[in-house]
Amino acid sequence: MKTWAVVGLGNNPERAAFGVAKLLQDKGHEIIPVYPRAEVVHGQIGYKNLGDIPTPVDVVDCFVNSSLVGKVVDQAIAIGAKAVWLQLDVIDENAIARAHDAGLLTVMDRCPAIEYKNRS
Repeated sequence: MKTWAVVGLGNNPERAAFGVAKLLQDKGHEIIPVYPRAEVVHGQIGYKNLGDIPTPVDVVDCFVNSSLVGKVVDQAIAIGAKAVWLQLDVIDENAIARAHDAGLLTVMDRCPAIEYKNRS
C-alpha cells in the first residue's frame, strides 16, 4: 500500500497528522494531503477532498473527528481506495462495516507510526 491520502493533513506541525505523514513519507510511502485549504505539505500538493485526487489511492488515513469520519469513509469507497485507516480515537463502527462490506481493508483506533515502531 504505497499511496496514502491523509485526510486532515495541513501545515500545522503541532497536529499529529503532520508528523505521521512525514514518517509515512520517510518510510517510502507517497502521501497526498487532503484538507479544506488544499495546502502543500511535505512538498506534496494538497486537495480539498478525496474526489479531487487525480491518481489512485491505496489507503485513506483519517485524522478527522469520529462524527465526521463516516463521510470520509464513504468517499474512500467511492474513489476505489483499497483501505481506510481511522487514527487513534477515531471510532465509527458503522463506517468501518460499510468499508469492509465494500471490500476495503480496515483499521480503526490505531496509528501507523506506532505500528511502525512496534515492528522495529
